[in-house]
Parts: sequence; C-alpha cells; structure tokens
Amino acid sequence: MSVLDLFRLDGRTAIVTGGGRGLGAYMAEALSEAGANLVLCSRKKEACDEVAAELEGRGGKALSLGCDVSSEEEVEEVVAAAVERFGGVEILVNNSGITWGAPAVEMPAEKVERVLAVNVLGTFLMARAVAKRLIERSEGGSIVNIASVAAFKGSRPGSIETAGYNASKGAVVSLTRALAGSWGQYGIRVNAIAPGWFPTRMSRGVLDAKGDEFLKGIPLNRFGGPDDIKGVALLLASDAGAYITGETVVVDGGQGVW
Repeated sequence: MSVLDLFRLDGRTAIVTGGGRGLGAYMAEALSEAGANLVLCSRKKEACDEVAAELEGRGGKALSLGCDVSSEEEVEEVVAAAVERFGGVEILVNNSGITWGAPAVEMPAEKVERVLAVNVLGTFLMARAVAKRLIERSEGGSIVNIASVAAFKGSRPGSIETAGYNASKGAVVSLTRALAGSWGQYGIRVNAIAPGWFPTRMSRGVLDAKGDEFLKGIPLNRFGGPDDIKGVALLLASDAGAYITGETVVVDGGQGVW
C-alpha cells in the first residue's frame, strides 16, 4: 500500500455538522476529494445545499439536511438518513458551533446556555448517535471534534470576551479525551482540532476590527486558510491517523508559542 493510500476514504461516509460554510465546508471538500460520501447538516440547510451541489458537481456524492445539533431527535434523524442513503457512517466531523461576545459580568445566562447547548451538548449527541451505529456493526470509525485555541486561554480585558465560548471549547477538549477512552475498545478514534484564527463568516467581523493586532501574536504572520485545515482533518479521519486518539491538534500558526 502506498502511503498516499492511507489517506483514501473510498466507500466511507462522513457526516460534517455545520458543513455549509467556513471550516465545515473546507473539511467536507477534503473528505469528498479523498473519496468519502458526504452528509452535510446545519440549522441553515440552504448553505449545505450549495456545498452539496458543488461536491456533486466535482463527481462526489453528498446529502444535505437541516439539523439543530442540540436537538436529540434531529440528530438521530440525520444519522438515520445517512445510514439509509449510504448504508452506514464511518466518520463524523463535529463542526457546528456558535459564540457570543460580551464582558463576562454582562453576559446573559441564556446566551451562555445556548452556546453550551450547541457546542458541547450538540457535539456529544452527534458523537453518541454515530458511535452507537459503529458499535452495533462492530466497525471502527473516526470522530473529529472541532475545538478552538480559545479552550486554552482566557480573554484579555478590553479585547473580545467570550467566556461561554471559551468554556464550551474547553469542554470539547475534555469530552474528546473521555470519549476516546470509552470507545477505543470498539476501534472508534476520537480526536479534536483546535483552530486559531481563520477568516470565516463567524470570525470576519472580529478580524476586520482587530486583525492587525492578532497577527502580531502569530509567528507565521498570517491567518489560516482552507488548505491549513483540510490536511489535518483528513489525517484524523483516515487510516493515516489510525493510531491517534484522544488528542487535540492545534492549528494556529504558532499562536501558542509566545
């Protein structure tokens, strides 16, 4: 087997939550190019429709669905639809996420609850639903959770304060380790990616306002682009990463070095 064959995903099916834009769309493109069938889902189905059409236009196979990942019922419906359409699910990328910025003393409790519901509960519900199918079929698989460098740091006063988001991504890192320990016996690998600053629809407003300041803290002196996340996602999803589990890979241009 060629080393490049380790990265092939032919015949496998991947669910990518939040797959209609930004990092989710980039990772979906990578997995599709490697041969996987793609199931894209998010609250805004129209965005997933567009990405699915693009993937199919390039010769891939894709299914677009609406889903609020904090809803147990909707999560189960997505996984069932993926199994019905493609026969199974071997890969999950838990990318759906939201944030809310405000000084911690002013942050509304309901906003923190919503961030935690999507970023933590949603990650768990989708991972559990996929893991159940993998265990039933006695097949291994790969779950890739999307955390953030915000999991490892706080907010500088006067900067962007996102206490609920930071807490949620720290929980994703911890959840990743917990699930890896529980499901390793079934051949299910669970890892996380912690991106730094990537220009996306969610981050663009912040980067437009403070991008020059943030660049000063990045040794590579640039923000992340599509290719910077694609390779890492493919490594963790494929057999190339078959002996990696419970880890969080930081992709931030060296932001944590200084």
